[in-house]
Amino acid sequence: MIMAIFRYPRPASSDITPKDVYLSRREMLGAGALSLTAALAGTASADALKTHPGPYSGGLAPTPEEFVTGYNNFYEFGMEKDDPVSHSGDFHPLPWTLEISGMVKKPQRLDVGALLKSSDIEERIYRMRCVEAWSMVIPWDGIPLAKLLQAAEPESGAKYVAFESVVRPSEMPGQSSAFSGISWPYVEGLRLDEAMNPLTLLAVGIYGESLPNQNGAPIRLVVPWKYGFKGIKSIQRIRLLDRQPPTTWNRLAPSEYGFYANVNPQVDHPRWSQASERVIGSKTLFGTKRQPTLMFNGYGEQVADLYRGMNLHDNF
Repeated sequence: MIMAIFRYPRPASSDITPKDVYLSRREMLGAGALSLTAALAGTASADALKTHPGPYSGGLAPTPEEFVTGYNNFYEFGMEKDDPVSHSGDFHPLPWTLEISGMVKKPQRLDVGALLKSSDIEERIYRMRCVEAWSMVIPWDGIPLAKLLQAAEPESGAKYVAFESVVRPSEMPGQSSAFSGISWPYVEGLRLDEAMNPLTLLAVGIYGESLPNQNGAPIRLVVPWKYGFKGIKSIQRIRLLDRQPPTTWNRLAPSEYGFYANVNPQVDHPRWSQASERVIGSKTLFGTKRQPTLMFNGYGEQVADLYRGMNLHDNF
């Protein structure tokens, strides 16, 4: 429990990376803001994707890219917000195979490199709300998870979907750190009906290019009505089960990080309020903008029926 408390402190405004540090990759190199290795970590191999506009993207202005790629929680590379961009340069996201197995009639072994060349990739501009009470708007590029699960043909008894990330301590220095408190691999889970919801995305890119290492290359989960820690990165295995799977943060601190992790301004974290959020990349005369947190992160119309009759204070 002590480890978990250390891992998820409430960030202060001073923790936000200054905009002038992450103006652009070219400006970072020219100004010497980061070393060459750090500046190019996870971005040198970025390729343009063949995308088409998807649903649920109207009316949202994306956060500037420098903040999305420079302010990350990805504990496989370290505990600080700038560790992922600084320490992910040795990570090799391709070639990559994604396995879908468990309670399915047709197990799948998918070549993610081939997925990156697919014409089925959709752009989805989603709100992203971190449990630490900060938020962004991110233009993801990906494939609906339902499409891949349907191809695997779930068995009638399947009720949950379990996700597992890669373990490569030689490329991911946070996995060899004694300070993370995490038992690797990082694991997550959804109910099957949540996984099949049209909003749920397996992202392979942002801003029209393949995912940078620090953002979860080569493939990650995006569930926009849930707190960001549900969005497991660098996924290697997906299994369909008849029982609720363990999840990393729920295993570390079950009183703080529930299995569902739905964004809910009425259910506070034990150590801070969830009623409002800091908008990363924004500036006002009084500092970083704060705004009210929306129930289900603003996606209630699409997902509220999934939880009809559930006590969302108990099932947090």
